[in-house]
This record gives sequence, structure tokens and C-alpha cells, in this order.
Amino acid sequence: MGRPTEAPSPDAGPGAPEGEPGTVRSAVRAPEIAHHPARRSAARRGTADPVKVLMHRHRDLCERAVDPLEIAAGLEAHGLTDRAAARYRHRDVFSLAEELYARVPGSGRAAPGARGPEPRPESGTEARAAWTLTALLPGAACLATTGALRATEGLLGGEARCAVTALGALLVVLGLRLCLRGGPLRAPEGTGGITLYVCCLLGYVVYGDDLLTQVISGGPDGNWTAAPAPLLGLALALAPAAWCAHLFAAHARSRLAGSHALSEFGAGVRPLLFGVLALFLCALAALLLLAGLGHPGEDGAPMVTAAPLALGALLFLARLLAVHGFPEPAATGLAAACAVEVAAPFLVLAGRLPGLDPVARPVEAVVAAAGPGGVPALACGAAALGLLIHASVTLTRASAHASA
Repeated sequence: MGRPTEAPSPDAGPGAPEGEPGTVRSAVRAPEIAHHPARRSAARRGTADPVKVLMHRHRDLCERAVDPLEIAAGLEAHGLTDRAAARYRHRDVFSLAEELYARVPGSGRAAPGARGPEPRPESGTEARAAWTLTALLPGAACLATTGALRATEGLLGGEARCAVTALGALLVVLGLRLCLRGGPLRAPEGTGGITLYVCCLLGYVVYGDDLLTQVISGGPDGNWTAAPAPLLGLALALAPAAWCAHLFAAHARSRLAGSHALSEFGAGVRPLLFGVLALFLCALAALLLLAGLGHPGEDGAPMVTAAPLALGALLFLARLLAVHGFPEPAATGLAAACAVEVAAPFLVLAGRLPGLDPVARPVEAVVAAAGPGGVPALACGAAALGLLIHASVTLTRASAHASA
């Protein structure tokens, strides 16, 4: 009985003994199959790097970024979510941004041995003191003007008092402009259209209640009585507004640095937004009460109505949105409140025409239920609520804080 035939070694030469044909063919062709060029190219196509495609698509963003957070914010702004990051073999956008940051050499980054990124303009102690002082200027100018008018009541004529008022208004505007050009309330360029709406709303808070009262009673008759206390309280509230905006930006930035998912960051920033708004409203209410001590109501008691509080919330939310790159919704909210306040006396006047009585009934019903201050309270409150809903969505995104 002969021995079984053994398959030759793959290294055997041409003179090696042959075994069974099937065995020999498989032994000889195995190396050819393993190293076939077509299979190598197919393997390369199967293991293509998806991050490399994304890297080329957003190369400018990755090169300009000074840290991975800016890349994460940019990716989020382009619509990339944590769920979409799984297509690039990452658990969230933050880890994907870290890989992109490490793989793309950035022109805006410091050298390996250089210091870290420069601190933000409003983060230093001296910078905080500077923008705090500028935030106090409008309130100081408004306080000096109202004090001068109150001290000279009965001593100066009408023209002199108008001159003092005009000078005080000019100082308030200059202080306000200086305050908004730096610090936490500084907004990007292109938000100048908001100024007209703000001026209309501030003018109404001073003269609007008396104007509406006269129109409903059959007027207007003569001059309108000014109410300087709300304007004084709002001007003094600029300093708390600046600090609240600073706290919001600083804490949101720190949460962004410690977050590992976009949903986690949004869940942490949303209560921060509500808390900062509540803190500002508490400070505003206290300042309005103090301002009312110098300008009491008809019964001699200081008045804190809902209209200035609603206006303060509206102005604060609008500025916060503009600071973080959303001036369009801010302008929309201010324009809506301004349109309602301007339309209120015109609707009452239009109701005097034959057959147009129903036009004036909504305004008359609001005034009968809540007084003339009910109209601005309703207008500014509804607009502020709309901006708060919008801010709870937009300001909880990483893209709103990467460069804020």
C-alpha cells in the first residue's frame, strides 16, 4: 500500500512532485489570491476615511479655528448634529471636531511653544471695570437731568427747561452709544436698524400713557405729561444688564468647554438663560422702585408698573440676541412691540369715524381693564415672550457662543 500524496510546499520549485491536481492548484494559487491588485484596491475603497471628506469640505473653518470648540460650533451651524456625527465614526460633534482640529494645521493657531489664546477683551479686571463705568454713564446722565429739572421747577421758564431736557437727552444718548460700543453689550456691525425701534419704545414709556389717556377721553388736549421714572430706572439698569450678559456669556463658554454633546450643552445653557433673565428683572424692579421714590404717582407712593418691566425684558433679550449674532429676530420683536404701541392711539381715533366703532374696542377694553399702561405691557410682554422662546432655541446652540 503506497503512502498518501502530500501537497507540495508553496515554495517548491518546478521540479517538485505533484500531488492531487485540486490540492496543488489551491496551494499554488493561494498567494496569488491574497495579493491580487484588484482586491487591494477594493479593500482601500471599503476603508475610505469619511472624516477626510468632511475635513476637505470645511478646511477653511478648521484652519481658522483657534480651538476645537469653534470647529464644533461651525459644524453645528452647518446642520451637523450628534446623530449625524455617527456617520463619521464619532459619538458626538465635539469628538469629531477634536479630530479635525488635530488633523488640519491651522493658520490662526499659536506655535507649539507659544502662549495660549489671548483673553477676551471684556474678561480682564481692568476691562470689566472699564465697561462697568461706561454702563453707568447713561443712568448718571439721566439722573443728573431729572435732578436738575426737579430742582429748578418753578424757577426756569419753559424754553430753559426744554434746553436742559435736550442737553440731558444728548448726554444719555452719547453715554448709551459709548456703552454699546464695548463690553458684553457690544453687538456686531449691522444692527443699527434696531435704534429707531428702541427710541420709539423709550419715547412711549415717557409720554405714551398720558397721550393714550387724552385720546380716549376725547383729546389730545395740550401738552403731554412726561413720566421720567421708568426711563430713569431703565437707564440705571444698563449696568446690571451688562453684568448679566457677561455672566451668561462666561458661564455658557465654560459649559461649552466641558460638554461632550450638543444636547448636553443645550440642556445646561437653557436654565442659565432663564436665571440670567430673572436676575436682571429683579435688579430692574429694584431700580424702578428707587426711581419712583423721586417721582411718585398721584397718591404719593412710588409706582412700579408692568410696562417698564416688560420693556426692560424685551430690550435685554433683544440685545442678548444681537450680541450673539441674531439681530434679525431682535429687530422683529422690537418692531412688533413698537407697531402695537403706535397703532393703539390711531385705532382709538379711527373709532370716532362713523361705522368704525369696533376698531377702537380692543384698545378701550385693555385700558378699562389695566389702565393706559396695559397697552405697552401687553405689547412688550408678548414680544419679550416671543424673543425668549426664540432665544431658548438659538442661544442654546454651540455656534452662538464659540466666538461670543
